[in-house]
Amino acid sequence: MDSSVYVAGHGGLIGSALVRMLKSRGCTKVITRTRAELDLSDVVSVRKFFEDQHPEFVLLAAGRVGGIVANRDRPADFLAENLAVQSNVIGAAHRAGAKRLIFFASSCMYPREAPQPMAESALFSGRPEETSMGYAVAKIAGTQLCLAYNQQFGGKRFVPVIPNSVYGPHDNFDPATGHVLAALIARFHNAKSSGAASVKLWGSGKPRREFLYADDLAEACWMLLRADLSAVDLPLNVGPGTDVSVRELASTIGDTVGYGGKVEWDASMPDGAPRKLLDSSRIRKLGWQAQVPLAEGVRKTYDWYRANA
Repeated sequence: MDSSVYVAGHGGLIGSALVRMLKSRGCTKVITRTRAELDLSDVVSVRKFFEDQHPEFVLLAAGRVGGIVANRDRPADFLAENLAVQSNVIGAAHRAGAKRLIFFASSCMYPREAPQPMAESALFSGRPEETSMGYAVAKIAGTQLCLAYNQQFGGKRFVPVIPNSVYGPHDNFDPATGHVLAALIARFHNAKSSGAASVKLWGSGKPRREFLYADDLAEACWMLLRADLSAVDLPLNVGPGTDVSVRELASTIGDTVGYGGKVEWDASMPDGAPRKLLDSSRIRKLGWQAQVPLAEGVRKTYDWYRANA
């Protein structure tokens, strides 16, 4: 409880959940910095920060994230910015002697046609989905960097985890750049508020996705910060183990928002991978299990959105 913990990206979806979790556990030395205070893409600033603060534990939740169209249209930004942040923070944590670092990878690293549910062994068995290639390559590089430090210097100080479609408070609800669940909440809310007779959603609605509430992911991290991982294979998938179609998700969100109009699907927009369901048996064997059902998580997220949008 007295250890210093640096949460990189504390203002975002995952980072804010981590801060809530740490404070609820009574951790008294939670270190945060805004982007204005610390530019994680600047290697000199990052090294100086770690030399001054010497955090014992690091949770690397910072980086550029976005929905399918943002990934498709700005691949250079997603690749270059994430590569820089990951390399700087992981390298500085190693030099400063951090006891453990958790790196958040992404399920988009898996091949588009990977067998379902996707086990960690499926990584590198095929080509990732083209629309998120830049982001996927960056996350693959960050994952391999963690494993390389472990291999070269011994131990399992650097722990890459692969969560699936995280959502919750502090998400990006911009319909144009946000991930699917948050973007759908905003679209349905806006349609209801404006009295629109219909709402247009991207794609066919057929792809299936697995959604993980951010606070469930934070609980997994609390376990991993403290666990003996000497006999555990890395990386680790983190998902609830169930998925829904985007159409089913839209129906759940529409009911939660209370929108009674018509739903139209724009098939000219990309669908992405047909299915992304993780095999999270490794982390479940360590004792973690998701606790928040999708309908409850959507309601909590929508309540936060209405209070803060």
